[in-house]
Amino acid sequence: MSVRQSLLAILDQGPCYGYQLRAEFDRRTGSTWPLNVGQIYNTLERLERDGLVAKGAADEQGHVYVEITDAGRLAVRGWLDSPVERSTGTRDELAIKLALAATLPGVDVAELIRTQRRASLAQLQALRETAAESVEGPQELARSLLVDAMIFAVEAEVRWLDHTEQRLAQHPRHAIALELSTERPRRGRPAAAASL
Repeated sequence: MSVRQSLLAILDQGPCYGYQLRAEFDRRTGSTWPLNVGQIYNTLERLERDGLVAKGAADEQGHVYVEITDAGRLAVRGWLDSPVERSTGTRDELAIKLALAATLPGVDVAELIRTQRRASLAQLQALRETAAESVEGPQELARSLLVDAMIFAVEAEVRWLDHTEQRLAQHPRHAIALELSTERPRRGRPAAAASL
């Protein structure tokens, strides 16, 4: 998720100070991705360095307002008009955990999958209960869209767990465990993996 682009999009609505940006981000995303104020101020410093925002005057309480520049408005338009590109690799902790567990001797991967499935189904139930709440205004609509996305992601995770369980059942446990390699790795960057 791009905190940088999200803050710029909010600033495109008008000048804000740091805590105000945090509150607006939370309000517009249903507090589904909490940002700390330090992250906001660090991002604002980088945006200012890049010429996308400029500091304005301070009010009576000492809040320094930040305003978007013309270059910042162009960046927001470009972000909103472009599709989100997914990376070819994964940093999904569950996928990495199961891939490693499947290659480690002595790990009960089936139990690991069952434990995760129970947790995922509990999360799915909680999300569905949240989704059943009424949607009355733009703030509630924004939150419900994010909850819907989380529901679809957890449903996909449960389907993937089922798929993984079936795939692992096709392989004898001893055939997939990997011993440590005796080959010494070379220094430097590893060779690029085949494209997924």
